[in-house]
Order: sequence, then structure tokens, then C-alpha cells
Amino acid sequence: MLPSASRMRRGDEFADAIRRGQRAGRPTLVAHLNVRDSEGQPLVGFVVSKAVGDAVTRNRVKRRLRHLMQARLHRLPRGSLLVVRANPAAASARSEHLAAELDIALDRLLRRRGSASRTLTDGRS
Repeated sequence: MLPSASRMRRGDEFADAIRRGQRAGRPTLVAHLNVRDSEGQPLVGFVVSKAVGDAVTRNRVKRRLRHLMQARLHRLPRGSLLVVRANPAAASARSEHLAAELDIALDRLLRRRGSASRTLTDGRS
């Protein structure tokens, strides 16, 4: 399970990640990543709306996403905020498919972040 210290709980952190962060979408989920200047532990939050299903289904999707993020937490930069929003297709997706889509979204976000930081340090715009 995702460590308690890595779970996002405050509404302003969710809003900060969604409004200021980069976004990568997949059919089953959308990931928002905002890398802050702080040196704290990365925080991860999950949004699973009623469009995904009933309460049992939504909780199952959240548990699966938390489990998948536990193994991927080390990939996130320190001080980052990540929000994973489940789309309705996540309810019926197999765990392997959900994991692959999460990996693709994270790869895209981290690649964008890496190219943006290289552009700033190279002096190019």
C-alpha cells in the first residue's frame, strides 16, 4: 500500500497539481504532475468520480491505483504533487492494462519535465 506520508490529503494540494501541473491523458486515467521547489516527499492523490461506478467500484479502483503507485513512487521527483484521475474505463480495466497506462502517463510527464529543465539550463527557449 502507498505509505501514509506520501498520500495527498489537502484540497489546495490537489488544486495546485491540477491547475499548475503538466497533464498526460490515457483512456483509463489522467495524470497531473506539478514539481515544486520543496525538498519534501512526493505526494500522490487520487480522484475517482461517480462516473466510474458505485461506491464499491470506486473504492476498488482507488485501491488498485494506490497499489500500483507504491511501486512507482521512487520515480517521482522530490517535492512533486501527482494527481491520478480515473476515467470510467478504469472500472473494467485489468490490472496489467491499468499499470501499463499509468507507466505511459508517468513516462510522458517525466520526459516533458526533463526536456523543460534541459531547455532552461541550456539557455534555449
